[in-house]
Amino acid sequence: MNLSIYNINGEVLSKIKLSDSVFKIKPNEDVIYRAIMSENTNSRQGTNSTKTRSEVSGGGKKPRKQKGSGTSRAGTIRSPLWKGGGVTHGPKPRNYSYELPKKMKKLARRSVLSQRIMDKQIIIIEEVKFDAPKTKDFLKLLSALDISDKKITFFPAKTSDVVFKSARNISNVTIVEARNASTYDLLDAEVLLFDKEGIQNINQQLTTE
Repeated sequence: MNLSIYNINGEVLSKIKLSDSVFKIKPNEDVIYRAIMSENTNSRQGTNSTKTRSEVSGGGKKPRKQKGSGTSRAGTIRSPLWKGGGVTHGPKPRNYSYELPKKMKKLARRSVLSQRIMDKQIIIIEEVKFDAPKTKDFLKLLSALDISDKKITFFPAKTSDVVFKSARNISNVTIVEARNASTYDLLDAEVLLFDKEGIQNINQQLTTE
């Protein structure tokens, strides 16, 4: 598969050959769903915790006599029925992780990239390089590519401080290094913008078994 490479002025410079096994397969929606579910659950910390009646402090002495008070019996002030008592069936720390085989993770990303190619939502630029951090320079680049009104994720091979600072104040732009791109990252945008080295990295990463 051959895709066009643009310069920062939006002009086509050349073509780049990419693997059909990465960018031209039939998307597997079930694997994409499983990959997204795995990424979302693995991001949960699972640290919510409440104390049971055996863990809260106090409650060693019976608060009142068993009989004669005219109210219900009580053995401890740390009963879940009392204010300040333990919590019944409350959350406890747990592991939410849901792991997928490596081949399924790669298939999910291949599926998303292939779908994005079919929908013409991938743009490759030769290189993004600025002399100094300036938001207007990055906006000018997006305007030249006619994507300034889209939700964009930029996937460079390496994150430059100058480029990052130029884009960080643009609300519709997110930057993720290409080698760290997850299935969710590839889905969570209207346009995927790669630099030449970034698209080559992800092509090589997903071609290698």
